[in-house]
Amino acid sequence: MSALPDGIESFLATAGWGDARVAPLPGDASFRRYFRLVGPGAATAMLMHAPPPQEDPRPFLSVARWLATNSLRAPRIFAEDAAAGWVLLEDFGDWRLREWLDAHPEDESPLYEGAVDTLVALHRLEPAPFAPYDLAEYQREAGLFVEWYCPAKGLEVDVRGWRAAWDVALAPVLTRQRPGVTVLRDYHAENIMLPPDGTQGLIDFQDALVGHPAYDLVSLLQDARRDVMPLVERAMLDRYVAAARPGAEFEADYAVLGAQRNAKIVGIFTRLAKRDGKPRYLELIPRVWALLERDLAHSALKPVAAWFAENIPQTLRTNLGGNIQ
Repeated sequence: MSALPDGIESFLATAGWGDARVAPLPGDASFRRYFRLVGPGAATAMLMHAPPPQEDPRPFLSVARWLATNSLRAPRIFAEDAAAGWVLLEDFGDWRLREWLDAHPEDESPLYEGAVDTLVALHRLEPAPFAPYDLAEYQREAGLFVEWYCPAKGLEVDVRGWRAAWDVALAPVLTRQRPGVTVLRDYHAENIMLPPDGTQGLIDFQDALVGHPAYDLVSLLQDARRDVMPLVERAMLDRYVAAARPGAEFEADYAVLGAQRNAKIVGIFTRLAKRDGKPRYLELIPRVWALLERDLAHSALKPVAAWFAENIPQTLRTNLGGNIQ
């Protein structure tokens, strides 16, 4: 275990997994690391290391317990030492929705139906006791586009006008999102697991807030990491609306939050490349940019679309965002 994080041996011994074989798993865009444990009798568990000060596993634990209490499929918590960043979890297996659909594209509709139905069930609950997804947070996220992407492309843009445009576009969304629903914030095909029991497991929900019901639907159907067929997106939107009956302006809010999220993701992927040395995220920007352009065509985004027309050269926009150097 010499190449593994300090403290792993003592945590596993205390948790009753001291004899387990430890296999590191690929990481994500954060400082978190994951390991699969194989114990006696081929029992398995997942070990998450969220090392302080960069990470804090307590929000993950809080959301996981709230989801489980409300009969949603978060991984069971077997042991934890939050101060040291260790969490021992149920192992959902190897299949994420993303990889399953790569291998079984014919399952796209039924699996997305299940994912939409999970959101319907989540949104029927009283919102969790989490912080609100307020204007300040929406603006902080949207600001990542002008903070990271625009400088990386050598663009001098109207930052004050960017914030003003979003103030206008988001105002009706904020009014309509009250009292709010629990928003997982990163609900997409790489964060939906397919455990052997046939359910859909939830992961990577530690940033949950209380916000608009369209947000997680946008995250699912305008996925930065895989193409969702337009007919599937339309069918899933219709499925959600038929079940949840969210109101006449829901699709306008879906477009606004799609644009906000996609602008944020372009900024985050640029930051991952420029600051964190993870250039592989750059190849995802053209997909996200195309989704952003589609959202900007909605009339609810007129002020934001006008900002793009004035600040982002058309040659760059028709190149689906271009490449970051």
